[in-house]
Amino acid sequence: MSKQKVLIICYYWPPAGGPGVQRWLKFVKYLPDFDIEPIVYCPKNPNYPITDQSLVNEIPDDITVLKHPISEPYRYAKLFSKKNTKTISSGVIPEKKKQSLVEKLMLYIRGNFFIPDARKNWLKPSVNFLSNYIKENNINTIITTGPPHSLHLIGLQLKKQLGVNWLTDFRDPWTTIGYHKDLKLTTVSQKKHIELERSVLNTSDQIIVTSHHTKNEFETKTKQPIAVITNGYDSHSVVLKNKDAKFSLSHIGSLLSERNPKVLWEVLSELIKENKDFANDFELKLIGIVSEKVIASIEAYNLDDYINVLGYVSHNEAIHAQMASQILLLIEIDSETTKAIIPGKLFEYMQSKTPILALGPNDSDVEQIIKTTNTGTYFNYNSKAALKNQILSYYKMYKKESLKACPIGIEKYSRKQITKQLSELILANN
Repeated sequence: MSKQKVLIICYYWPPAGGPGVQRWLKFVKYLPDFDIEPIVYCPKNPNYPITDQSLVNEIPDDITVLKHPISEPYRYAKLFSKKNTKTISSGVIPEKKKQSLVEKLMLYIRGNFFIPDARKNWLKPSVNFLSNYIKENNINTIITTGPPHSLHLIGLQLKKQLGVNWLTDFRDPWTTIGYHKDLKLTTVSQKKHIELERSVLNTSDQIIVTSHHTKNEFETKTKQPIAVITNGYDSHSVVLKNKDAKFSLSHIGSLLSERNPKVLWEVLSELIKENKDFANDFELKLIGIVSEKVIASIEAYNLDDYINVLGYVSHNEAIHAQMASQILLLIEIDSETTKAIIPGKLFEYMQSKTPILALGPNDSDVEQIIKTTNTGTYFNYNSKAALKNQILSYYKMYKKESLKACPIGIEKYSRKQITKQLSELILANN
């Protein structure tokens, strides 16, 4: 029996780095196991803020990858400010009080002239190219994944023109995402975003989201079916020789300006002052893009001598760091809008069997996952005393060489298991 063909329209694809690329790279890897043939469509000349060449080796050899040129404003914006362009395109939006005139102008242009995002110019050429390909290759189902949410507009046009089955995958929300309010949107622009979001949600045959909070939000906006398929973890061949000798607290991934847990820096500073052994053993490792505001905040709490900023590393190096660290930090902005955000790294954190120390808003999806899987502890930003006691408790276990996590039921988050869920949705909508 021949496999069912599915066209996957995505922006982030190897050599793009970061968690956004891995969700669909892994889906593509496992879909053939469920009698589905994925065909990937992505940009030929993308402007990725970070790259990871090691991910190229994970692309299955027998997968068809279609590429078509894209015109991106970030490429031309570099002529004015290379640094500002790279940070803004990475999602690192400078603090309002410290934004330069160039940064303010770039954010205004990005928010009001490129709706829904800076990849909007790929819409028309993609629809023209894919319309012919879909008809010539008898493809009945397409999937669009965003952000960038402009890719959903490609699906919207193909749905209207060809009547294909259309699944939309929202890795993050659209109009309620945290940085949306920082784009200096006019009233007209904000209304346009809402209209486009409504059109996509009400036209799509099946909506996929990564968290229950996003599902609850979208259920107030559409009657179309919505399914939660989280991110997950994949098996790996990284072999750990030794844990870090230091009592290392490691954050792996981007630390944006607003994702700055001052209460954590304060607690660590106090523990260093109060406990000489702790001071001798402690190390704070930051692996990934870190905003200048976060670094300045850490230094303000006199943690200069304890911080180790490693910058962006390959996926394999990140996995090794997860396994070698004594504690893994997961930090989210203390906001109502971030309750729905489940960082992809959470699931790899869980597989590492390294205890997770998480900070975020009350009643988030992350909090529920950590508690139900017994993979760590979760605190809100008002729990200073409890946070301090927990770190001290972890440190005592570290000294006794008994510090480790004992996960429960994380198998349902394996990449193959969640791909099975996706395959069932695809077949149900055929």
